[in-house]
Amino acid sequence: MPDSPSSPQNGGGSTVDPLKIRGGFADLVGYEIASWERDLTEIALTVEKRHLNRSGVMHGGVLSTLIDTACGYCGCYSAPGETPRRAFTLSLTCNFIGAAKEGQTLTASARRSGGGKSIFFADCEVRDEEGRLIGSGQGNFKYITLR
Repeated sequence: MPDSPSSPQNGGGSTVDPLKIRGGFADLVGYEIASWERDLTEIALTVEKRHLNRSGVMHGGVLSTLIDTACGYCGCYSAPGETPRRAFTLSLTCNFIGAAKEGQTLTASARRSGGGKSIFFADCEVRDEEGRLIGSGQGNFKYITLR
């Protein structure tokens, strides 16, 4: 999960836009956080040639990444001034429903569906720009403490 806008790594203020924070794997894959609020997240990705498998459609690992990322973020939102939250994936189920091709923009929309103080659950749907369902998934996540 990226640093929250109120984290010391980001200067402790609200000048950092949490939707623009990236790094590491996010840079490698190329997804963006389109929206992020308590219990809800949307992750967007425009499918590029590097995302395709040998059959010319988006690799299933990319779909799994979008589902995992969106589900993880939806349970970790923290408003400016709140303690940043992080989590790791305990389990992830992905359903491969449709094929995405180069040039399509996909949105992974995830919602926290339950949980408690240490574990949360989330559901996700991934759709193309025309609303066609490309995939769906569910995940279980454990909160971690940053030191």
